Amino acid sequence: MKVTLRLRLSSHDAHYGGGLVDGARVLGLFGDVATELLIRHDGDEGLFRAYESVEFLAPLHAGDFVEVEGEIVSAGKTSRKMRFEARKYISPRPDLGDSAADVLAEPVVVCRAVGTWSRRRQAAQAALTGGLC
Repeated sequence: MKVTLRLRLSSHDAHYGGGLVDGARVLGLFGDVATELLIRHDGDEGLFRAYESVEFLAPLHAGDFVEVEGEIVSAGKTSRKMRFEARKYISPRPDLGDSAADVLAEPVVVCRAVGTWSRRRQAAQAALTGGLC
């Protein structure tokens, strides 16, 4: 099962000089994708457990259009392992004008991650009995 979100990053998303967006914004988007995946799979939002890996591969800036995709790659009794990828597919062109932008010939992968979420009800029970499986 896969879920995809597409959105434009605004000036409110910029955290650093030059309109640079911090990596935490992308991780938040991964969380939104995970929430939808869990609702579709289990009927419950679940709880984030941990990231196994996170790779920041290219910068994001205010005005970039981003596609965030996630999928469940394995499911245990209470946990769900997920893989995520964020790609920018439109970038602003301030050198050409305030509203100029380019559709990229190929999307640029900006971040990849793998993480584990757990079903909310079972997570509380598992915490009491020694962990998730």
